[in-house]
Amino acid sequence: MSCGKKVWIIFGTRPEAIKLAPLIKELKHRERLEVKICVTGQHRELLEQSLEVFGVDYDYNLSIMSENQSLTNITIKIFENLEKLFMENKPDLVLVHGDTTTAYASAMAAFYQKIKVGHIEAGLRTHNQNSPFPEEVNRQMIARIASLHFAPTLQAKQNLLNENIKEKDIYLTNNTVIDSLKYTIKEEYTFETEILNEINYKKNKVIIVTAHRRENWGKGIDNICNAAKRIVRDNKDAELIYITHPNPLIKDTVFENLSSENRIHILESINPMEFHNLMNKSYMIMTDSGGIQEEGEYLRKPILLLRETTERVIGIEQGISKLIGTKVEDIVKEANKVLKDKELYVKMIEGTNFNQIEQASVKISNIIEEYFN
Repeated sequence: MSCGKKVWIIFGTRPEAIKLAPLIKELKHRERLEVKICVTGQHRELLEQSLEVFGVDYDYNLSIMSENQSLTNITIKIFENLEKLFMENKPDLVLVHGDTTTAYASAMAAFYQKIKVGHIEAGLRTHNQNSPFPEEVNRQMIARIASLHFAPTLQAKQNLLNENIKEKDIYLTNNTVIDSLKYTIKEEYTFETEILNEINYKKNKVIIVTAHRRENWGKGIDNICNAAKRIVRDNKDAELIYITHPNPLIKDTVFENLSSENRIHILESINPMEFHNLMNKSYMIMTDSGGIQEEGEYLRKPILLLRETTERVIGIEQGISKLIGTKVEDIVKEANKVLKDKELYVKMIEGTNFNQIEQASVKISNIIEEYFN
């Protein structure tokens, strides 16, 4: 029987779903907690796809997604919908994840109703308000609201301490994304996407490319596409898989630039099980995604970060990830180094240690139960 302590987990994007799925499963096993799942629908198809892989269902769906939605539209819709739900259901704790507009708006909506907030993946910082935009400010705002700060790394904890968050409210928990990878990665995996079964991963150096950040819309995506063409032309043993985003501003550019290129395959979004196993078979990854950066690092894949800053610094410090920006010449130069220099490749993947003994999902669930006690 539940003791009546109501814990709501609110999220709206694919990365949030991937990272929260193992925590949801763990919390639902805790008899003293009444767990409800609310999705905002900031992403729609991508979100449903991810939830299906992990066998997670939701209790409430705000269905806010609309064509060409703005950050203002997303925020207003979340405020309006959650105000009513919170007043009707009165949760004791709302959990949000990371840095999305869903996370910020949900935390603020809870604060307005005097509901306690727990922040999963708290404390990551670039200290640059415009990069990533608006995520850096979202994280900082949530830190002012939250009562429980679940920091994945020592650096994240220190960032919070530097911002005068009380140490007793910060919990070092490791990263839930590693729990997800342990669920999805299969040693002998057959892809649902047939083209992925036709690639020779032992013979060819398979490069995964993704890019979606607002700061890369337009020229950044153009540059990434132009660099991709040059990389496969420079490396006859390279095969590039570009996983494009459903946003037409991104997808249309990618198809226009790369659809006729040899040894470049464009795939529209694939589910997390497919994507994680593709990463596991790949040679290297080029991305502007923080979540993919973390996943690739754990799988020991060299990561070239197509951005100017990152709030995830451990991989940079350990040498498996490198910030390279989005200038064509820089992307081509750094990719060619990793593809052609075996010693560099080995150096990047050796010595990295992203294993965690205690599952983050278990640790966070224990902390929440203790908090209510």
